[in-house]
Amino acid sequence: MESSANKWFTIVNPVAGGGRGLDHFPQISKHLRDAHILCEPVFTEHKFHATELTVTAVREGYRRIIVVGGDGTLHEVVNGLFIQQEVRPDKVLVAVIAVGTGNDWVRTFGISNRYYDAVEAIREEHSFLQDVGVVSYEEAQYRQCRYIANVAGAGFDAHVIRKLTHLKKKGHKSHWRYTWRLVRSYFGYKSTGVKVWVDGKLIYNDLLFSVAIGICKYNGGGMQPLPEAVADDGMLDLSLIRPIHFWHILFRFRYLFNGGIYRIRHVLQARGSRIRIESSPEVSVEVDGELLGETPLEFSVLHKAVRIVVGADFYKAHAGNQ
Repeated sequence: MESSANKWFTIVNPVAGGGRGLDHFPQISKHLRDAHILCEPVFTEHKFHATELTVTAVREGYRRIIVVGGDGTLHEVVNGLFIQQEVRPDKVLVAVIAVGTGNDWVRTFGISNRYYDAVEAIREEHSFLQDVGVVSYEEAQYRQCRYIANVAGAGFDAHVIRKLTHLKKKGHKSHWRYTWRLVRSYFGYKSTGVKVWVDGKLIYNDLLFSVAIGICKYNGGGMQPLPEAVADDGMLDLSLIRPIHFWHILFRFRYLFNGGIYRIRHVLQARGSRIRIESSPEVSVEVDGELLGETPLEFSVLHKAVRIVVGADFYKAHAGNQ
C-alpha cells in the first residue's frame, strides 16, 4: 500500500492522437525517468478501460495518477474517481501529459503540450482543486449520469462530435478535422426549439443552434466557447448560440478562438449552479468530446471536487484562491 501511494499509476491511451499515445510513450517515459518520477504504466485496451483502471488503481492504494492521452481519456479517469469507493475523489492527484488531438483541458491550466514541460509540472506537483460538472441525460429510455472535467455541448456541437467520431473510426488523423467538420456540418444542421432553466429560472425559450456548458474555457481544438469560465468558482458557465447565418459567423470566426465569442450578438452568456435543458425534438449531448445521450438534460456542479496538477504560472496566479 505504501509503495503504491508513492508511485504514479500511469494510464496510457495508445490510440490517443491518432496513435501518438503509443508512438511517443518511450520518449515520455524517458522524461519521467530523468525526473525521477516513479511510474507504473498500463495501456488501455478498449473504451472505458481507463475508468476501470482508475478504480483498480485507487483500490490498490495509488493516490497519484498520470493520464497519457487526450480529453476523452481524462474524462474516463475522472469518472473512475467518482465510481471508486475507497477515498474521496479529491484525495487522488491527477496529472495529464497531453497526446490527444484537441488537448483542450490542459489549455485552461497552463500545462504545456511539450512533454518535457508537462513532466516538469508533475515533478513540481503544483496542485489545484477544480470543480467537476455532473450531467443527467436520457439514453435508451433510461436516465444516466456522467461527470464533466471540461466542457459539455448540446445541439450542433454534439452533432459535430457524432460526425467526428465517424471520421476517427475511418482512420482520419488531420488536426484540422474538427474545424473542417464544423464548417461542413453547419449546412446540414437545423436549429431546435429549446428551453433552458438556470437555477430554477427560465432564461431561454426559442430556437437554439447550440449550447456549451462547462467548467473550463476550451473545446474543439482551441476554441473558447466559455472564455470567462473559472474552474473553481462553484458555477457552470453557459454560451447559448441562437440561429446564425453562415456569413455572419464566417467573418467573426476568430472570435471563437480569441475569447471574443460574446462579441457575436447571436451568442448569449449565462452562469449558474443548476441547469436544465429541454428540447423538441430531442438533441444529443457530448461531454469532454464523448457523445452520450439526449435531452432532457440536467447539470449541476461539485465544488473543488478533483485535485489536479497545473502549470507553474497558473498555480502562481491562482494559489491564493484555494
